[in-house]
Amino acid sequence: MTRAIEAITSVVRSLVDDEPKPPLHVGEVMALWTALASFQEAHYLYEAGLNTTQDPDLKQAVQGALDASKKDSKMIKDFLKKEGVPLPAVSEEKPKSNPNDIPPGVKMTDSELANTISIKLAAVISFCGTSIAQCIRSDVGIMFLEVQAEVLKLNATFKEQMKKKGWLKIPPYYYPSGRPDQS
Repeated sequence: MTRAIEAITSVVRSLVDDEPKPPLHVGEVMALWTALASFQEAHYLYEAGLNTTQDPDLKQAVQGALDASKKDSKMIKDFLKKEGVPLPAVSEEKPKSNPNDIPPGVKMTDSELANTISIKLAAVISFCGTSIAQCIRSDVGIMFLEVQAEVLKLNATFKEQMKKKGWLKIPPYYYPSGRPDQS
C-alpha cells in the first residue's frame, strides 16, 4: 500500500510542480498551522511514552512515531516559513526519566499509552483526508497526502502490536435484527 501511495504522490507531484502557486487560502493556512501545532504537541506525548514504557516493542513503535512526527513537523514548518506564516508556540521538550521512578498512579500503562497514540494517529489520518479535500494548491494537498501515508504505516504497526499484546480496544459487535445466520 505504501508503494502505491508513493507512486500516486510522485505522479501527481510531477504534474503540478510547474503550475503557478497562488497565495495560500485561509483554510490551507489553518490546516497547516493546526497540523504543525498538533504534531509538535504530540512530540511530548511520545517523549513521555518513551520515559514510561519498558516494553521494547512499544518503545520502538513510539520512537518511530516521534521520528516520523518530527520529520513531518519540519516539512510543514519549513513550508510555513517560506510562505511567511507565523508558527505556533510549542511546549518545551520532556527531560529523560527513569520509568521506575514514576508513581503508578501517574504513569500510563503500556496499553493506555498504545491506545492514546493509536487514537491520535486515527485523528491525524482523518484530519489529513479532510485537509486534502479542502486544498486548492496541489503542493499543500500532496504534503498532507505524504503525511497521511506515513501515519497510515505507523497506525498499522501500532494496531498489529496492540492485537498481539491484547491491548486493542474493540467496540461491541453489531448483529442487526433479521440478519441471515452467518455460521
